Amino acid sequence: MTGLGVGLIGTGYMGKCHALAWNAVAPVFGDVAHPRLVHLADVSPELAAHQAKALGFSRATGDWRDAITDPEVDVVSITTPNAFHPQMAIAALEAGKHVWCEKPMAPDFHDAMRMAAGARAARKVAILGYNYIQNPLIRHIGKLIGEGTVGMVHSIRAEMDEDFMADPDALFYWKSEASSGYGALDDFGVHPLSILTMLIGPVAEVMADLARPFRTRPTAGGGPREVETWDIANILIRFASGVSGAIQLSRAAWGRKGRIVLQIFGSEGTITYDQERMNELQLFTRLGKGSEEGFRTILAAPVHPPYDKFIPAPGHGLGFNELKIIEAREFMRQIAGDPAHIIDFEKGLEIERAVHAMAESHRTGNWVSVGG
Repeated sequence: MTGLGVGLIGTGYMGKCHALAWNAVAPVFGDVAHPRLVHLADVSPELAAHQAKALGFSRATGDWRDAITDPEVDVVSITTPNAFHPQMAIAALEAGKHVWCEKPMAPDFHDAMRMAAGARAARKVAILGYNYIQNPLIRHIGKLIGEGTVGMVHSIRAEMDEDFMADPDALFYWKSEASSGYGALDDFGVHPLSILTMLIGPVAEVMADLARPFRTRPTAGGGPREVETWDIANILIRFASGVSGAIQLSRAAWGRKGRIVLQIFGSEGTITYDQERMNELQLFTRLGKGSEEGFRTILAAPVHPPYDKFIPAPGHGLGFNELKIIEAREFMRQIAGDPAHIIDFEKGLEIERAVHAMAESHRTGNWVSVGG
């Protein structure tokens, strides 16, 4: 069986993650043919050639269109800055390729709608890089909720914090430009939102407040430049199911490193999770209420698939790149027509719609409905 032909656009941090995932998915899962790394594109022919050699691609180009039109390419990984996603994804779909695009879909909601329409028209699989939903313990949280372990879920709280924008003296770069989106809200707030929509369901209404801790940042030339995005966001949420929620986001939180915290409260117990300790979760059920009351720790283990595909013993732990390998396998399942645990462009559009409703809420100071 011949493996899928892969094209990759962009070889920064996320591009490398995609390449590692494509290289590892066959040996890890053992039930698919090894993908063929066909064509790599980057901003210059020289950089592309260097990265193609390092990552194992057969061909390289300084023009991303070459990778998309290559007849040996079946799927295209898009790992460029957000503003380039719509043009590249739509072009790839029109060329008859499946698409694995990093989140978010696009800074502009109309572009996100065009991307979803492009996927429908092409009848190709198009998914977004929400790899945190692939964590075996996040899946296990969904199982616990589905089995009623914590009873009827009535409220949730989520946080995501980073400190890569915490230094007021850090130079201005593209994530502070309006062309990149709103800031923390869609730069990474979509990650906890993706988890919550998978666990709780769609968002119905939102109330949001966005903030800029630093109004300007220095430039390489020495002068200040006005910050155009928001590094802090606080959101109240009403889910369609009736669950009440809140999300707090900050890109300026010193000491926090990729931290996603979930607290899920139900009529019979509570589940908590912290991404900085991504291989464990805490579970409290009122059945254990008594003299030794408290949470118990559940460690990631082979009983939480697909952890078992990587490690045969509990407590050793998976990391970010392993989640990307799982995501690659789920993408391949969807292409094969099998049930898959992914966020495609249609589900992604629901997340984008919620994000833009949050931005609208900040502008108006009102609750905003997340309409269809």
